[in-house]
Amino acid sequence: MKRKRTGYEIVPFPRGRHAIVDSMIQAQRKRVAHALLEVDVTEARRYLGQHRVRTGESLSFTAFIAACLAKAVDEDKHLHAYRKGRNRLVLFDDVDVSVLVEREVGGERMPLLPLVIRRANRKTVEEIHHEIRSSQAREVEEPRGMWLYAALPTFIRVLFWRTLNRNPDLMKRVAGTVSVSALGMFGRGAGWGIPLPLYTLALTVGGIAEKPGVVDGQVQVREYLSLTISMDHDVIDGAPAARFIRCLKELVESGSGLPGHDSTSGDTG
Repeated sequence: MKRKRTGYEIVPFPRGRHAIVDSMIQAQRKRVAHALLEVDVTEARRYLGQHRVRTGESLSFTAFIAACLAKAVDEDKHLHAYRKGRNRLVLFDDVDVSVLVEREVGGERMPLLPLVIRRANRKTVEEIHHEIRSSQAREVEEPRGMWLYAALPTFIRVLFWRTLNRNPDLMKRVAGTVSVSALGMFGRGAGWGIPLPLYTLALTVGGIAEKPGVVDGQVQVREYLSLTISMDHDVIDGAPAARFIRCLKELVESGSGLPGHDSTSGDTG
């Protein structure tokens, strides 16, 4: 119940945010390394613009980034491995990408539950796009068990997340194997987000800024996307991380998988 006071207002803490807070408590236990990148997305955005003019459909930029991420991870399964006990790693065949989709629940917009794109490494940008758009258009209600979850003592909720993080099969079924957080879709301009990732590998999409760049020896105005790659250093070392970053950068900068790309160049990877 809302209560009005002089100069301020007291409102209930959203029940759905308890799960987010608890997952961050677990995420703080990871030893995470962050890489801040600027990626030239001029060509990718040109392909997206051409597709919009040709078909009237605006493909999701987040879907494109998720497709590139899944394809890059598919090159080295260690990048989305989960630890199982002290001495084992679980390497999954399929890359399940978790995407935070904001929905309206009870009059408030919030990322209630992540949308998990299953087998994203085997899907096209268009297929991922339609999954995201379908999820955004779907009417949702607060999960029935959310009120019960919020009523549990904090230590029990944290124990749930700890158990989830220690069970690779359960983690994959519930939350996927890698994540994309698209902060940049809410505004323009350069800027990086530094997350507390629950995953072995997480990608945070920042803003897009116009900057001068050199192409074929000529200075041109280019569009650069700010990307943050967050990796669990217990699982991913520097050399595999560098190869992954190089592969991801090539895929994004070439517009890999976008309509129009295949007719002008081959896939990179």
